[in-house]
Amino acid sequence: MRSASQLQFKSIQYRGQGDGPRLIVLGAVHGNETCGTRAIERLMVELDSGALHIARGCLTLVPVANPLAYAKGERAGERNLNRKLFPNAAPQDFEDRVANWLCPLLAGHDVLLDLHSFQADSAPFVMVGPRDNDGPLEPFHHARQERALARRLGVRRCVEGWLRTYGQGVQRRLHGNDQLATVLRYGVGTTEYMRSMGGYALTLECGQHADPHAPQVAYQAILNTLAFLGLTGAAAPPPVPDNALEVLSMVEVHDKQHAGDRFSRDWASFDPVRQGEEIGRRADGTPVLAGFDGVILFPDSAAGAQCEWYYLARPSPGL
Repeated sequence: MRSASQLQFKSIQYRGQGDGPRLIVLGAVHGNETCGTRAIERLMVELDSGALHIARGCLTLVPVANPLAYAKGERAGERNLNRKLFPNAAPQDFEDRVANWLCPLLAGHDVLLDLHSFQADSAPFVMVGPRDNDGPLEPFHHARQERALARRLGVRRCVEGWLRTYGQGVQRRLHGNDQLATVLRYGVGTTEYMRSMGGYALTLECGQHADPHAPQVAYQAILNTLAFLGLTGAAAPPPVPDNALEVLSMVEVHDKQHAGDRFSRDWASFDPVRQGEEIGRRADGTPVLAGFDGVILFPDSAAGAQCEWYYLARPSPGL
């Protein structure tokens, strides 16, 4: 493997003759999540052969957003690129150098589709941003457009409320000290940065890392996005109807307080939990119980002490 200093960053742009939105699609923000890379490579073959045509607007493709993590076949190069994503005049690690290239690229676009995968065996889902608001954490004014696109990616499960819930955990760990600055600094990834620059963005989790169907989910989502935004001239896909769409709102994040904290079973994201059900036990044997009926999200048995252990979500009224 080449050293980090020998790696380079790559984006490919296709521009139609007509005016239209500027879309950017990312693969391999995490290096072991390659479904987006495979989907982008497939799309490029069709664009370069003329089988697919960008008629209006601009499409920028980034097959590998984090080349060091990708070369290692691991989630991160030197740290998680999808946290603390800001330009840095004095970069301290490889991901800082990625950010210095990627952040201006994101800022030059209107819409982001970020393609990921996950560890557990579960159905694909899309993560959306906040409702329109002028609050200090994540002000936003494109919720209608963002959620309309989310309903056309081809998946039937949607999760909202990540940054708000993540921020609650950060605030709790800081005991009220410098809360907002830390939340903003460490909670910002690709989609949050895109929204801060005036655009809108979706994270699509396309399936389990090794699922052979995940690249197809990613590829179809790109095609649907291109059609919905009018870049290809293809008919826009219909929205997933309300009665077929599961919408979940993240409510709580729970930390692993001690290295000896353990789950009571092998949880996977979207497993249902009942109020009072035992989720795990603290190192001293104290049971950790669900406070309400809902689902568990992102359980991490390998989490370190004072780090995110799992999230709880409950059904939301809809998009």
